[in-house]
Amino acid sequence: MNKTYPLYVKVTIVMLMVILFFFAIIQAKDFLYPIVLGVLFGYLVYPIANYFEKKGLPRIPASLIGIAFFVFIISVVLVLIYNQTGNLLDNFPVYKQKALANIDALETMVEKQFGIADLRITEFLRSRVKFFFEAGSDKMNKVFSNIAGTLFRLGILPVYMFLFLYYRTKLAYFILKMVAKENRPVAVDVLNRFSSVVPRYMGGVSTVVLIIMIINTAGLSFFGAEHPLVFGIVSGLFAFIPYFGVLIGGVLPVGFTLLTGDSSLTALQLAIFYPIVNTIENNILTPNIVGSSLRLNPMMIILGIIGAGMVWGLPGMFSIVPLLAMFNIMTESVPKLHPYSFLLGETGTRRHSITIENIRLSFRRFKKEIRKRFKK
Repeated sequence: MNKTYPLYVKVTIVMLMVILFFFAIIQAKDFLYPIVLGVLFGYLVYPIANYFEKKGLPRIPASLIGIAFFVFIISVVLVLIYNQTGNLLDNFPVYKQKALANIDALETMVEKQFGIADLRITEFLRSRVKFFFEAGSDKMNKVFSNIAGTLFRLGILPVYMFLFLYYRTKLAYFILKMVAKENRPVAVDVLNRFSSVVPRYMGGVSTVVLIIMIINTAGLSFFGAEHPLVFGIVSGLFAFIPYFGVLIGGVLPVGFTLLTGDSSLTALQLAIFYPIVNTIENNILTPNIVGSSLRLNPMMIILGIIGAGMVWGLPGMFSIVPLLAMFNIMTESVPKLHPYSFLLGETGTRRHSITIENIRLSFRRFKKEIRKRFKK
């Protein structure tokens, strides 16, 4: 006999399941996010490994060639940062004194111009600056140890990438065995779309990040900011986060220049520069390089990034977009999940989007309306 539960019981059960799910992935994040990133970067080098396999090379060496290319690129970036960071760290005591002097000058200027002097704010800023520049303090050592731990966990990425590339056929067959026979054609189609969309996205967004690094470095050099290569590369890496990653990455060079620069003009120029770069990335680079293969609407991407950042931090903000794309592919293929596909996708909002075609249509309507009014 089927027992029907009241609505509040069903809602409570669903809420408990959601809470337990997020509790589990938060507790296991140090184990899970390297695996997720390993799979995503495995998709990035999958076209290389697949190309060599089609040329007759066995899977193991083909996979290792793709991973070696990935490791080489990452190593080049890390070596560039390491070589340039030494000079930055050596000058930290000098930058600390400049920052404290700039804070005092700012406090004096505010007092003269507005007659306002709040020593509590000044002392707070001075204490934060000392914390940032005094690398020998216990708190800074803790920050460095956390960063080292994160880098160590990410250091196992090539292993996960190799395991994914080597066992990808076995994993696909496992999924097919879990699916009923009548649904296997749909499962095959979903897996094929995964292997097409995700590598395209990962390759496209990596290309965008490389271009942003070059633009940032050139811009920082042009405006006379110190250590342009370090800050250009580091701020460019945040472009992996869609929509506002460039702005997040720009906080560090703008803040550093504002604190340690001889003039606030450079910081002001950078504060204008990074929103311009963000606009170029969102409206020119990403649409033309990454394309619209994800078919996700901006609202769900932004909400996903914010939620993933709360759960997994920066690794979550980076990985959530391709994961949402994979989930959207599943929802498009399963009739019962079509409402979720409608929520995630662009259907229903295209006529309101700011596109060249919609601008042309609006202009045509405007001309017709003007002609009607003149005829009257």
